[in-house]
Amino acid sequence: MPPAGPRAALLPPLLLLLLRTALAVPLERGVPKKEDGPATESPVSGPALLSSQDTGLYYHRYLQEVINVLETDGHFREKLQAANAEDIKSGKLSRELDFVSHNVRTKLDELKRQEVSRLRMLLKVKMDAEQQEPNVQVDHLSLLKQFEHLDPQNQHTFEARDLELLIQTATRDLAQYDEAHHEEFKRYEMLKEHERRRYLESLGEEQRKEAERKLEEQQRRHREHPKVNVPGSQAQLKEVWEELDGLDPNRFNPKTFFILHDINSDGVLDEQELEALFTKELEKVYDPKNEEDDMREMEEERLRMREHVMKNVDTNQDRLVTLEEFLASTQRKEFGDTGEGWETVETHPAYTEEELRRFEEELAAREAELNAKAQRLSQETEALGRSQGHLEAQKRELQQAVLHMEQRKQQQQQQEQAAHNAPGPEGQLNFHPDTGAGSKDDTPVPVPADDQKGVDASEKKLPEPPQLDTQNL
Repeated sequence: MPPAGPRAALLPPLLLLLLRTALAVPLERGVPKKEDGPATESPVSGPALLSSQDTGLYYHRYLQEVINVLETDGHFREKLQAANAEDIKSGKLSRELDFVSHNVRTKLDELKRQEVSRLRMLLKVKMDAEQQEPNVQVDHLSLLKQFEHLDPQNQHTFEARDLELLIQTATRDLAQYDEAHHEEFKRYEMLKEHERRRYLESLGEEQRKEAERKLEEQQRRHREHPKVNVPGSQAQLKEVWEELDGLDPNRFNPKTFFILHDINSDGVLDEQELEALFTKELEKVYDPKNEEDDMREMEEERLRMREHVMKNVDTNQDRLVTLEEFLASTQRKEFGDTGEGWETVETHPAYTEEELRRFEEELAAREAELNAKAQRLSQETEALGRSQGHLEAQKRELQQAVLHMEQRKQQQQQQEQAAHNAPGPEGQLNFHPDTGAGSKDDTPVPVPADDQKGVDASEKKLPEPPQLDTQNL
């Protein structure tokens, strides 16, 4: 299911085909016939437009590039103009790939190889994450579905089967867009209500009463808005005709209105062109400057309005309104029936109390899981802290030991240096420990010649110093 997000508008003809499998739309719209001469480009159209829009599909870039390449082939464009819905469903259009130019086929092959490489990398990253983190759960079924838009059995060439799969997958995924958007909005509303209730429960009685009074006042102001016309009704279209188009409401003409709001002049009103018609009605209810107006609800309102028009005007359900469908809708009784107006989203809660209860249970379970994980992480952090403290203590002990050894070494060197430099008693030699010789002034002491033979100077007995006469002193 594609994520909720921006969708492509005013798409080129081939993309319109790729996004629908059972359609009955005139395929020649927006594509000039040979006798028509060159087409007049709308301000944004063709590949440039497709590059600036996003379908919201995870394979959007691949889809975009395939379409752009196919539209460069004259033969394929010619077959496209003559194609119908049955040709698309039966795969007849896809088989025309056999007749496109070699250059186009080469580019398509390269695009497919790049897409397969991208998907392989995606799978590898997720598999690596599963191996490195045993607690990480990988949805293998979801991974395999990444290949539904191409033929994984043939990973090197783009064949007719690939185009068929691209058509089917894009059509299905885009058809589920609105459903996904509604589901996302429901969860948003439930979360908002859940947080509101928790906030009120956290307050004291007097504070809670004041907060409830303020919330009720905001809701009251939000409900006090002008009447909202039913989307697609005469009253709603006339209001656009008068206030936005600046035309006389008494001269309202449905055909002229259609032409004015067919922005790209392709002969149909697409979803975005229709949604633009509802802006005036939405401004009656939602103002971004008002605290009580939720802009997320406004977008849900816009989607509901568009779905209402598509349901009642788009008779063939191809998500496009042709001029014939539009004119036919203006002839129905409902077109001029004003009634009580459009019921906005606050009158149709997006969820039930039972759904809210299950949602809150889901939140509580998730919160408990996160708390347990946080506790485990805290315990691991404490253990790492203790281990770090132990390592730091060992490091300090080692540093002290090294410092002590350095001090002892320095003391020993100082003692040796002092012993070397200090003068001994007069007449006593100071011997260098490295040479074993020396004297008071480091000059050699003459040795008698007769005592030099076989006698070590260090072993010779020095004359004793004269004895002092202590009695005479």
